Amino acid sequence: MAAPFACHFPSSLAFVCVTQLYRPMVVGGSYIHPADVVESARLIGGGLTVPRHLPPSTNRGWDRSRERPGRRSKRSKMASEAKFHPSEHQHLRYNPLRDDWVLVSAHRMRRPWQGQVEEPTQDDVPRHDPANPLCPGAQRANGKVNPDYESTFVFDNDFPALQPDAPEPDADGHPLLRAASARGVCKVMCFHPWSDLTLPLMSLAEIRNVVDKWTEIAVELGASYSWVQIFENKGAMMGCSNPHPHCQIWASNFLPNEATLEDRTQKQYLAKHGVPMLLDYAQLEAERKERIVVENTDWLVVVPYWATWPFQTLLLPRRHISRLQDLQESERDSLASIMKRLLSKYDNLFQISFPYSMGWHGAPTGSYLDADCSHWQLHAHYYPPLLRSASVRKFMVGYEMLAQAQRDLTPEQAAERLRNVPEEHYRLKEKDAS
Repeated sequence: MAAPFACHFPSSLAFVCVTQLYRPMVVGGSYIHPADVVESARLIGGGLTVPRHLPPSTNRGWDRSRERPGRRSKRSKMASEAKFHPSEHQHLRYNPLRDDWVLVSAHRMRRPWQGQVEEPTQDDVPRHDPANPLCPGAQRANGKVNPDYESTFVFDNDFPALQPDAPEPDADGHPLLRAASARGVCKVMCFHPWSDLTLPLMSLAEIRNVVDKWTEIAVELGASYSWVQIFENKGAMMGCSNPHPHCQIWASNFLPNEATLEDRTQKQYLAKHGVPMLLDYAQLEAERKERIVVENTDWLVVVPYWATWPFQTLLLPRRHISRLQDLQESERDSLASIMKRLLSKYDNLFQISFPYSMGWHGAPTGSYLDADCSHWQLHAHYYPPLLRSASVRKFMVGYEMLAQAQRDLTPEQAAERLRNVPEEHYRLKEKDAS
């Protein structure tokens, strides 16, 4: 071994180096690798004997095969014997409805948040604003004046994404440049004449009116169009430009991507297992209980096993139902009840008007009305963005956009939090207390 000699470093990193000393060594009965010595010298500086010339394998990424025999295999064995905990260890979960996977990384909830903080939601909405185009008696952008409605109110969207008379696109002829016709209608439906109400603050009779109107529109538009998408964007965080309680209905002459995907996966599941996928899933969740949020005789709400959004839920009927219009009178009543309970829990979670996007999926309509759609099960998706608090949301960016969906707490944890929240709305409780 060559004699050590002094190397001139800044005083904060004074080293004594040794030439040609690059083999792993035993010091005081402990196994030492030169890379560890270098790191120690860097941290505490001076007074340490380190090699002058280290081969490439002695940097931080050095070849672990040079370790003492059996060292790596012991570490690997310990890792393989560790007990898996879904709330502690990242893992993948399969979504059979979308035929894709979601990465669950619940341990990430421990990381401090220094990102974007959202503005609190607006709670002081006036009951009636004559300048609000959704209010009774107000004038809309196209000059039409709303009637003085007292329940639900439906009108054609003044700025529709789909129109019934759009011309056919020209054919390009190249397989990479394909286009197809897109025709349809877009409607807006107000839930209530008051702007300061949302669905959980409405009475059961008023919510039942909403369910009845949804069904009526689904039948009306479904007679002509293949897909009728009922959806609600609630809150500015979800792009809602008007606080008045309302939803939209878009009907199209084509099956949108999500409908096409769910049609395929449900059809494949029925062919393989002999039972509709979501009917089978509802029965499974009813037995397991761990992801149920609320339930009644006809319906249950779960945070699905494959949920992507933090407090995402899936609303499912207990019996086989393909479309909204197939609901019995009692099932419409119980649907109004379970919606009020779920949405009250959402609002109570962070004591705000909880933002979300929701929508109904059922069997296609139009030309599909005479087809076999027994693989379809009616269901509603709720996709809320909030994660940690009323002001911290989940962002679907980066890895989620470029690789696959990822969530930061387990569906079981989310379901438990929602289950433990009271069903009496916090605003009604405050009103009763005052």
